[in-house]
Amino acid sequence: MSLTRQRSVLAPSPRPRGRDEAGITTAEYAVGTAAGAGLAGLLYKLLTGGFGEQLLRTLFDHVLGLLGIG
Repeated sequence: MSLTRQRSVLAPSPRPRGRDEAGITTAEYAVGTAAGAGLAGLLYKLLTGGFGEQLLRTLFDHVLGLLGIG
């Protein structure tokens, strides 16, 4: 075995030997994506139903009233 080979074997590892936590960020993205999709589905359901139509109509009429058009 050469001298350089012995040094590389005996050199300390730059990373600690604990658990590898590289997959945690992937799990966090998955949870965030699922939460965003759930919120988008809820908003879609609210705004395409009767409640959403009334809400948008009231908001639109209010903005037109502020502008002096309606």
